[in-house]
Amino acid sequence: MRPTVLPEPKTADDHTGERPPPGPGQAALLAATITVVVLCAADAVARSYPFGPRTRNVNDLGNQYVPFHAHLWDLLHGKATGGLLVNWQSGYGASFLPDFGTYLTSPFALLVAVFPRDRIDLAVYVITVLKIACAGAAMAWLLLRLRPGRWWAAGLLGASYALCGWTVATASYNLMWLDGLIALPALCLVGEWILSGRRPLVGVLVVTAVWIANFYTAYMATLAAALVFLLRLWFAGLPRRRALGAVGRAVLTFALGTGLAAPLVTVVYFGSAHASVGRFTQFAPVGTEDLLARLLPTTYSFGSPALFVGTTALLLALALPFHRAAPRRVRAGWTLLVVAVTLSMQWGPTHLAWHAFAEPQGSSYRQTFVVCALLVIAAWHTLSYGPLDRRALGAAVGLLALIALVASGSPLVRVFAWPVFLVAAVSAVLGLVLLGRRRPVLRMAPAALAAVLLVGAQLGEATATDAVATRMRFGHMDDYAPWGDRQQQQADAIAQADGWPRYRTDPGREQTVGNDPLEVGGQGAQYYSSHTSAVLSSTLTALGYGWTSGGRSLQSLDNAVTDVVFSVGARVHSPPDPHQNWFPQDGSGVTVTRQAVPPLVTVRPSAATGAFGRSPYRNQELLLGTRVYSLPRITVRNGAGRRPDRSTDQREGVRVGGRATIAAQCRAGSEVYLWAPHFAGTARLAGPSADGLTGRFRADFHPLTKIAAMQRLGTVPDSGRLTIELSANRMGVVPDQAVGCLDTGRLQAVVRQLRATGATKVSVSGSGGTIRAELPAGSKGVAVVAAPRIAGWRCASGDAAAVPAKEYHGLIAVPLDGTSTGVTCDFRPPGLRLGSAVGGGALVALAGLGAFGAVRRRRA
Repeated sequence: MRPTVLPEPKTADDHTGERPPPGPGQAALLAATITVVVLCAADAVARSYPFGPRTRNVNDLGNQYVPFHAHLWDLLHGKATGGLLVNWQSGYGASFLPDFGTYLTSPFALLVAVFPRDRIDLAVYVITVLKIACAGAAMAWLLLRLRPGRWWAAGLLGASYALCGWTVATASYNLMWLDGLIALPALCLVGEWILSGRRPLVGVLVVTAVWIANFYTAYMATLAAALVFLLRLWFAGLPRRRALGAVGRAVLTFALGTGLAAPLVTVVYFGSAHASVGRFTQFAPVGTEDLLARLLPTTYSFGSPALFVGTTALLLALALPFHRAAPRRVRAGWTLLVVAVTLSMQWGPTHLAWHAFAEPQGSSYRQTFVVCALLVIAAWHTLSYGPLDRRALGAAVGLLALIALVASGSPLVRVFAWPVFLVAAVSAVLGLVLLGRRRPVLRMAPAALAAVLLVGAQLGEATATDAVATRMRFGHMDDYAPWGDRQQQQADAIAQADGWPRYRTDPGREQTVGNDPLEVGGQGAQYYSSHTSAVLSSTLTALGYGWTSGGRSLQSLDNAVTDVVFSVGARVHSPPDPHQNWFPQDGSGVTVTRQAVPPLVTVRPSAATGAFGRSPYRNQELLLGTRVYSLPRITVRNGAGRRPDRSTDQREGVRVGGRATIAAQCRAGSEVYLWAPHFAGTARLAGPSADGLTGRFRADFHPLTKIAAMQRLGTVPDSGRLTIELSANRMGVVPDQAVGCLDTGRLQAVVRQLRATGATKVSVSGSGGTIRAELPAGSKGVAVVAAPRIAGWRCASGDAAAVPAKEYHGLIAVPLDGTSTGVTCDFRPPGLRLGSAVGGGALVALAGLGAFGAVRRRRA
């Protein structure tokens, strides 16, 4: 027997006759239409791309998501360097499957393939709008499955969910999270199928799809759907045995669905486990005023939960406890669930549980869409039981006024919020009053006039809220220009210079976004991902590279020694990005410099000895195998000509602010480098030997947030005495061994030696997961691959069996015995074998259950 749910009473919109009433399809279409209209109108009001001159590429959207979608375009068109296993364009070789599972496995991502490569920003925008519209459609469909009611009202509330504050303020530029916005109503629909004993196979596949699309928000959506399922089960009042059977079917559906997704989910999990720790903020709940303020339209902040769902939906949700037409169990259940989940965001342990027990980096309230969904579902239950009486509507208006009164003390409620809120509130109240009338008003049916008022209010306040969020993001987030002439020139220069895998082509020190290699091509150190490996981050930090985002966004380094170590044979040089307005432009265009470098695989006489120390110059020499730097004693003086004070915190060195100088003495003609990871400002070598170079240092006051990369400043003058002029943006620190003077003659001799003994041929497979190198006969010692030794590499010398790769100061190493003339290294991301086994088991179990069910039905 099929389990039954609560009987659904007839409503005013139930029809008799030949023509069936409008249903979930019409409601879904209305919700999607409202959503698309609001999103486009808001961007037009805010003059944001593609309807205005303002870029929408803020924060990680510009740094991560657009470049990753550009890389997906390259993969789909066969133009990427690497494949699904290894991305050879970023971080000198990074595991790509975890990034693919985190950023690109949504079915919507495939739409990038139909757009031109230079319209990648438009492709991402279209994908974003489509995802939000689909979320609204899915919610509208769910509402009419939960209870019958007016189809246009379900469409309106579906749009309220899709256009909630979390969407427009937080998720619209984190487009992977939007898959969770779709997942929540989809998983709730699966719960309804389980309660009614329908579509067991489709339910499993839906769970698999949402966990593959974005497992992070799918986890939150699954928790929310489980709560909704248990509440619906309580409403159904089933006997204990049937209730336990429904719970068992739900657990089985979830287990099989996530099991099928395991090959990707486990890879993402282990990718996170091997990632750089990053910088995590300590959770602190927001005050009541700010919490209630985010229920109102046009409020915005980065660090508080965006709970806005529209005034109409909020009024209906507030009215539910007082709506006597609804059963007491329904009123109490939905009200308590909304309150409990809202409070769970404000308590540390439950807040952590919503985020899979990992403190999020950046925005703290990523689970807010769950509360928005529950508010909308509660609002639907209010409306579906019939028009509000005076008692319920009066109580809701009173509570709304109280919320506004308390929220008025929050700085998040700016002056322009009140007109929008008052107009929306008056329209919502009038619309709900009209729904209870039977006589025509202004020669219109009350329901039609109510629909006009309610939809109009929704369009107006949602458009205003979205436009305000779009404009205010520019106040506290970095933003990046969409694809334009700068990126096209970089891409063209890289394409002409590219020689992979004979050598790497680095997109350059003056980056446009944090993932330049993915966006414009080449193979560099730059890499920004949640899965940036700890070994890569620590290795490049020791060598003098810079980074942001707590070590997860690595930058390029224009240094002759590291270019030799990592086989960077061509380097692009671009002027500073004018969009950032950091420094005056020098008028130069994009240029490319080349240098002779060893192959990707070199042979060293012995295994790695020693360990990295404090000096990046000595660390570079350790990887190179010989001394090429002289480290002079430096004299630092401030603008008054005095020696500055020493730093008193963990940043070792002397404190400098404003203008200062560094004096030192080196061999004439050697290259001058300055390493000052905790300095922000400019550095310039005095005299004509600077060759027009200006070092730009971009450290942050907090050393765990951002450190500056080493900079080349020119050559030592004939006198041997050099003076570096500093101009600091804020108080910073210059270390004691800040200056290094590179003997280029010695470096060239090392290059000749490494080229003579290195690989004669290097090839990389199409998937990127296999490297093969042919070596000179009799090679002894250790073969070193110029790639980080991330987890998953297995190597073999000659015909020997593959074993986990050794490490040579953070790089891949393969011991040689003097008889082998080649090495082979294969990469398989950690977790892939485990996930494949789990996925295969889930598939067999699903097939077995399907066969058993088919036989049982045939016998019946």
